[in-house]
Amino acid sequence: MSAPAEASATPEATTSAASRVAVAIRTQIIEGSLLPGERLPEERVRAELGVSRSTLREGFQLLIRERLMVHRLSRGFFVRELSRSDISDLYAVRRVLECGALRQVTLLPPQTLRDLTHAVSKGQQAAEQADWHMVAAASIGFHEALAALAGSPRLTALARQVLAEFRLSYAYMSDPSSFHAPFLERNVQIAELVRSGDLEGGALALESYLQDSEEALLARYPASKSRTI
Repeated sequence: MSAPAEASATPEATTSAASRVAVAIRTQIIEGSLLPGERLPEERVRAELGVSRSTLREGFQLLIRERLMVHRLSRGFFVRELSRSDISDLYAVRRVLECGALRQVTLLPPQTLRDLTHAVSKGQQAAEQADWHMVAAASIGFHEALAALAGSPRLTALARQVLAEFRLSYAYMSDPSSFHAPFLERNVQIAELVRSGDLEGGALALESYLQDSEEALLARYPASKSRTI
């Protein structure tokens, strides 16, 4: 029923539908229900999302441009796998984006501060339940909220895209609790610095956090992941 409606839809409506496809799949990646290397069968995904083949393909292309998916000739569409060099590059970008965003803040938007607090609480609650997929998703939300403090829609969108790609790096952890647990407390400390108005202190703490996070993550990352797949 949805496919005929799309056939007569305007280009703007079709683009919007493709964006909804991308949002749905991106959310599954952030939540950890879609893993790197996993194939996305077109017929199954199309049925689940209730969209036409062309809309699905457009949504997939959006995700390919965001580096979240890849297309393999004669094999189909897959969630992208990250190499060790990808991860190092993502951390370099995150240092520029997130720390730079904190240093650009002139006002502290109440809603964004609430988002920051909610992400911290969500991560703590998930850790208490040993739900490490949700801890990872909450961490992504925390860092998105940090970037959003700068009040720039473009920077916020860019950070969201970078962090969604970064989420793929958590997939190969055999013991996610040992990685995530130390950073939950550091999230609290950074949030407190931000709420107190010490944004430079928050940026410095975040720089140290990201350096330690990169070292800890790469120490756990398979040596075989030496190139982008």
